[in-house]
Amino acid sequence: MNRTLVTGGLVLGESGESSAEVLVEGERIAAVAARGSEAAEAWARSGAEVIDASGHYVLPGGVDAHTHMEMPFGGTYASDTFETGTRAAAWGGTTTIVDFAIQPVGGAVREGLDAWHAKADGVCAVDYGFHAILSDVTEDSLKELDALVAEGVTSFKLFMAYPGVFYSDDGKILRTMQRAAGNGGLVMMHAENGIAIDVLVEQALAEGRTDPRVHGEVRRALLESEAVHRAIQLSRVAGSPLYVVHVSAEEAVEELVRARDAGLPVFGETCPQYLFLTADKLAEPDFEGAKYVCSTPLRPEHHQRALWRGLRTGDLSVVSTDHCPFCFSGQKELGRGDFSRIPNGMPGVENRMDLLHQAVVDGRITLRKWVETACAAPARMFGLYPRKGVLAPGSDADLVVYDPGAEQVISAETHHMNVDYSAYEGTRVRGRVRTVLSRGRVVVDGGSYLGAAGHGRYVPRSTCGYLD
Repeated sequence: MNRTLVTGGLVLGESGESSAEVLVEGERIAAVAARGSEAAEAWARSGAEVIDASGHYVLPGGVDAHTHMEMPFGGTYASDTFETGTRAAAWGGTTTIVDFAIQPVGGAVREGLDAWHAKADGVCAVDYGFHAILSDVTEDSLKELDALVAEGVTSFKLFMAYPGVFYSDDGKILRTMQRAAGNGGLVMMHAENGIAIDVLVEQALAEGRTDPRVHGEVRRALLESEAVHRAIQLSRVAGSPLYVVHVSAEEAVEELVRARDAGLPVFGETCPQYLFLTADKLAEPDFEGAKYVCSTPLRPEHHQRALWRGLRTGDLSVVSTDHCPFCFSGQKELGRGDFSRIPNGMPGVENRMDLLHQAVVDGRITLRKWVETACAAPARMFGLYPRKGVLAPGSDADLVVYDPGAEQVISAETHHMNVDYSAYEGTRVRGRVRTVLSRGRVVVDGGSYLGAAGHGRYVPRSTCGYLD
């Protein structure tokens, strides 16, 4: 069995930092030993491959719990396949993704899951799991959920947005939450009042307001916070936990804070685009603003203060990417002359770890919070902990050797995502991934990709670790 010793680095975890050695045997971490300890020295003498991490951080591989590879939307598909998207994730220090399998309207939840397994099987560079999107809540589909939880698909996403596509009304949401309350599943909610938004979209287009900036204007912050409030109340009635995805608005954070202060099992996620970009991007000339169309939308800058505060206080638990890339050429351009036809989504799976490290450099969050929100918390939230998200004996040997002093400029010219622009083009950040191990295998090292399609495995998940 192959042995690896990662030596000389500062090991980062939820509980803090330590000067320690990470001992890897096969696909698992065998031990995290004190520097200079007899165990570490014995490991070095045993002929283990040595990875020198001196002057670097050693942290768990990132867990991105919200991606959309090959997702159909708006008459096209997200441009990253499971092969290209997971390879880009590895380049960025993310070693596990959880993607979304979409139930077809009129079909079974398992039908969607089988389709997504077929897309991902044998091509992923890193490990992966699935949530299920419920597009058609019926008595039959609700009955499926118990078996899916038992098989390791333990979270179900519903939409209060996109009438006619993914939308579920309050009755369907309540029934799903009631089912989840009984089987241990976690309901994930896209919380925007889609019925009201469609009215505003129709009115804007009738007034001749067609530019990308209008996307953000009609998807108002109050229609996000109203939906978050409603989702929380429905979860209280059902007695189920709730996870609100891609929180972007100050008013929505306030709803989460009230719920959590009341001791409710309510959790929130935000994404790098809301932390680092603002609604000004949607107003860029020559239709360039279309690159930044996503839902929930980018907000004015003052909302970012509430998001950063929510991360520091724990009222926002996770930073995921909602990676759903569409090329500007030929895909985003489908919405020229009608902002409502611009495919909703942005790339980011490769950039998350670096952007959050820059937040550490800038003093917005601590090293501990970086590891918590990008690695440990998503793993706990979605039943992957302690296999993922932590450097501990018995955990998968997913780890990142990170150079905190390196400087880089984020650009489409150098990224590995299959999309023709970068949402963070020209952004200078300090810190860079140097070496990435996925289940003990070096997949990225010193600017070279050493991984392979098919190395990544499907990972069944247990139920939410914050509810035990």
